Amino acid sequence: MTIAPATPTRTALRARLVSVVMPMHNERDGLDRLFARLVPVLREVGVPFEIVCVDDGSRDDTWERLKEARAHVPNLKIVTFSRNFGKEIAVTAGLAHTSGDVVVVMDSDLQHPPEAIPELLAHWNDGDYDAVYARRVDLDRGSFLRNAFSKAFYKAFDYMSEIRVDRETGDFGAFDRKVIDAFLAMPERNRFNRGLFAWAGFRTTTIPVTMEERQTGASSWGFVKLLRLAVAAITSFGTLPLKVWAVIGSIVSLTALIYGLYVVVKTIIVGADVPGFPSLMVAILFFSGVQLIGLGIIGEYLGHVFSEVKRRPLYFVSEAIGFDAADAAADAEETSRAG
Repeated sequence: MTIAPATPTRTALRARLVSVVMPMHNERDGLDRLFARLVPVLREVGVPFEIVCVDDGSRDDTWERLKEARAHVPNLKIVTFSRNFGKEIAVTAGLAHTSGDVVVVMDSDLQHPPEAIPELLAHWNDGDYDAVYARRVDLDRGSFLRNAFSKAFYKAFDYMSEIRVDRETGDFGAFDRKVIDAFLAMPERNRFNRGLFAWAGFRTTTIPVTMEERQTGASSWGFVKLLRLAVAAITSFGTLPLKVWAVIGSIVSLTALIYGLYVVVKTIIVGADVPGFPSLMVAILFFSGVQLIGLGIIGEYLGHVFSEVKRRPLYFVSEAIGFDAADAAADAEETSRAG
């Protein structure tokens, strides 16, 4: 991954349509502020655009507010799930519902500033890169524990996986249509989107962007969800944990064999002492714990295999608005009036 120059050549976008994808979960209070900032930015880009919002099973009235927003937000297309399937899958669904030559993925809580979109598109437009990520310049903002967990995860992921994911980037970025098509061709159920994008390859760069504080509500990403995503990421992109455990098992077995030979030789030469019960219990508990940890790692991989072979759909759409011909015509008329 390279870092692009701060000021690319400004020319008319070669895209016929720009798509913006935003997953949403309980975001009702921030929708007005979001669209008030996003729509003017997209209008300034100078090419047709579509906004695809995916309601990931919100418990509040996010879906109703999105339907109301279609009256004043041009080219707004909305999807709602039958239940909560998670952010990674919500982003995947949003990408599957886009038609743009270039697609911008961003959060809906305004931590990703819409004003950075023209810069992302400009670097894509130069033609040197297929994916342009926003690189956080305030990387260590947040709690100490969250930052420590983040650093530990990325170090572990880089060491255990076959790919590299930049800790300084997130989901915020602009992606060429061929990148999106490659991403959607990967049917994994246990998804770590940034890993999938990295695995697909393509020419990638970053631009510095100052992220903002969340405008409304609270993040639904607690420690448990982050840990679950970290485990899914590591086990989806590498088998090193299994290999490490095979090495540990070999070392333990060899140590046991050597110790067994030592006991036999000692018994033959000097006789056997009465074994100590406490030391025996410690050894049993230790090796039992080692075995259980190993079984847990194997079970995690088997669980992934189990979920993949069932071939269940990634998600179920409860309702989608704005994607048929009648809705498209209405959106075009609304856009012409707004322009």
